[in-house]
Amino acid sequence: MQQRFVPEKTALALAIATLFAAGSAQAQAQDTAGASSAATVVVTGTRVANRSALDTASPVDVISADTLKNTGSTDLNQSLAVALPALNFPRPAITDGTDTVRPATLRGMSPDQSLVLVNSKRRHAASLVNLNGSIGRGSAAVDLNTIPSAIVRSIEVLRDGAAAQYGSDAISGVINVRLRTDRSGGEGTFTFGERKTDYSMLNGGAPADATWGPGPTSRSRTDGQSRTLSAWKGLPWGETGYITIAGEVKSQEHTERSGYDLRQQYAKVNGAYDPREQTVNRYNAWYGEPEMKQKTLFVNAGNNLSGDVKVYGWSSYQLRDAQSAGYFRLAQDARNVQAIYPDGFLPIIAPTVEDFSAAAGISWTVGDWDLDTSLVYGQNRMNYDVVHTLNASYGAASKTSFDAGGYSYNQLVYNLTGVRKFDVSGLASPVNLALGVEARREGYELHAGEPTSWNNGGVRVNGAAAASGAQVFPGFRPQNASDSSRTALGVFADLEANLTDKLLASAAVRGERYNDFGSNLSGKLSARYDFAKSFALRGAVQNGFRAPSLQQQNFTSTSTNFIDGVPYEITTFKPSDPVAVALGAKPLKAEKSTNYSLGAVMRFDPVSITVDAYRIDVRDRIVLSENLTSAAVRNYIVSQGFAGVGGGRFFINGVRTRSEGVDVVANLPWNAGAVGRFDFTLAGNVNRTKVTRVPTTAQLAALNPAPVLFDRVNVLTLEEGQPKNKIVASANWKLAQWGVTARATRYGKVLSPGTTAANDVTLDPHTIVDLEGRIALTKQLSLAVGADNVFDQYSETLPFRVNTTNNAPFSNYTPFGNSGRYIYARANYTF
Repeated sequence: MQQRFVPEKTALALAIATLFAAGSAQAQAQDTAGASSAATVVVTGTRVANRSALDTASPVDVISADTLKNTGSTDLNQSLAVALPALNFPRPAITDGTDTVRPATLRGMSPDQSLVLVNSKRRHAASLVNLNGSIGRGSAAVDLNTIPSAIVRSIEVLRDGAAAQYGSDAISGVINVRLRTDRSGGEGTFTFGERKTDYSMLNGGAPADATWGPGPTSRSRTDGQSRTLSAWKGLPWGETGYITIAGEVKSQEHTERSGYDLRQQYAKVNGAYDPREQTVNRYNAWYGEPEMKQKTLFVNAGNNLSGDVKVYGWSSYQLRDAQSAGYFRLAQDARNVQAIYPDGFLPIIAPTVEDFSAAAGISWTVGDWDLDTSLVYGQNRMNYDVVHTLNASYGAASKTSFDAGGYSYNQLVYNLTGVRKFDVSGLASPVNLALGVEARREGYELHAGEPTSWNNGGVRVNGAAAASGAQVFPGFRPQNASDSSRTALGVFADLEANLTDKLLASAAVRGERYNDFGSNLSGKLSARYDFAKSFALRGAVQNGFRAPSLQQQNFTSTSTNFIDGVPYEITTFKPSDPVAVALGAKPLKAEKSTNYSLGAVMRFDPVSITVDAYRIDVRDRIVLSENLTSAAVRNYIVSQGFAGVGGGRFFINGVRTRSEGVDVVANLPWNAGAVGRFDFTLAGNVNRTKVTRVPTTAQLAALNPAPVLFDRVNVLTLEEGQPKNKIVASANWKLAQWGVTARATRYGKVLSPGTTAANDVTLDPHTIVDLEGRIALTKQLSLAVGADNVFDQYSETLPFRVNTTNNAPFSNYTPFGNSGRYIYARANYTF
């Protein structure tokens, strides 16, 4: 791996050298919106007032509302992914709930190792645990797409560990969404888009004597129609206050990128192929984007009551109904009942997600102290309906839709912070001191589905017991149901001051106590030295942590598998379950990290360039084990007194990783007079992760053969499942009523790992080009047309040896999705 990493790092070093050689040539942007960031004040990573983005001791990106708006996507995660090279947003398919709630990653880390804030307050996580084969397996992260872009004023991304400043989860960085605070004005936006694409297929799987095939090698599609109506409005609250309201309604059709299924669909009739083999629809999957209907409302408010007393608050609600598919069940499949589906069926997972948040706070001044206290509540619910399916164990009497149950997560956070400045003799600036306390309560509840969604009706198929539960997503059982909670209390302090005119230093320490796993102490030291106005070095060293989530501690599900005709319960166990303990599970403890960073800030007016190198060592990473269902495991479980249990999986600490990388961000705003104004941006990230240890248990190691607890697919997913490098080059141009945005994003090499090296598939680098043109017809009305992925790029088509159904011709590790070109039009009306 080292040999592959060095050339990529060398290439980036050459790119940096080219920037220096070019002097004031087309460089890159700290504010990826294209606006000058030198004077952009940030509140993330520092508690000093009026600190600008280029004057901080840690790298902070600022993404403006205009940057988010001038893209084809209306999803916040996707808009951030094309603006920030360090952030990746793969869009997997056929991964159950993860099709609906898709996580993003920062600096190649896990989705739950980045902290998300709203107005500098902790945002609640989604209730979903990502369980299937995708980036972020085992994580429960914040769903940024519950926040409509219309309410966003800007987003600040701290690309540095910050657990000592903000608490758990801030290992790879912090994403802080700052909401609009408008007293007047407003804007309405309608966006329509659709996929218009051509893709290639590698066909396989037809019997040697098949009378059909070989099937087409390419296909054209127009689908995925998306309609988004959003608006925000600022209202006055008294003489100084504001109430800003934003709403969004979105409707999205699914995309279908299946291969041509050449498998035998029907049983032979008198030794001959069924004539229906010639006419059946062999594009029988929904591989791609889910179908979705979504409604969101967000309100942000604040007012000065008197003097220095200010009140503020916000609230949001989102209802999301989605549909995505599993794998097609053939007509002759033992999991099908032909009396119900004579031509087979495609089962559909239809989650309903409800997300709610509310916050209230007050800030005031007492003497030299600026005080702030707040109470923030958030809840996320996800319930599963399964439709166009059946429970084969009920035979022809089976229902075709089921309530499969679901889960919810809630979080209540109280925060009190005091900030003051005081003079210290000999220092070049007053010392900024921040002290605070934070109390948090979290809850997690899992409820069962209807009985027919999970049990066995007793009907046999061809003399054998039929599979139990609803096909594609068997419901949660009563024994899976749980209702748990925990509390955490943290205290923190940080200091920041200019020790000299050129040397800025800060220190932070935070102690936290959780009632379930214990205590943690984090600290951070950072400094910045300005050699001249045009050049500064900055760096930090710190230790961080991520508390095990309630989802990881309490999620459990069970399905019945028949092995040699004998039913076995296959379970995702809680780590505290007696069966998991017998297999070596232990109570989960916090992940621990040590972060190092060193960077440079260069300003050659008007060009700004930042280069930041980092290393993140993580110990005791929490992962989801492999499915432990071998005969050796089953026999061992029986020997421990657990009859009928066929194995399962559980969460466990024990993985160690080291991530190293470099971020480069540069910006050149250029006023070309009569030709217009240009903003050139070039940003890049190079990242390498190495797994240095995997978990083992003495109980499993003693078995013969000993099962692997964390296998090569999961190891390689951590090491090579995300781009080795990502480079974004963009240009914004504006002249009078005209505007253009052009962007090229190069995604480096990715490995789609298989269970053996022979099944590994390398996804080569690809460059995705996006283009948008805008015109202001009046002062209030503007129109835009554009295309994302103009040249209709796809990753490599998977060979038949790893895509045996042809249902999923592309890898879920593709970093830019698998739906092809997206064309759109947008109308904006300001009022």
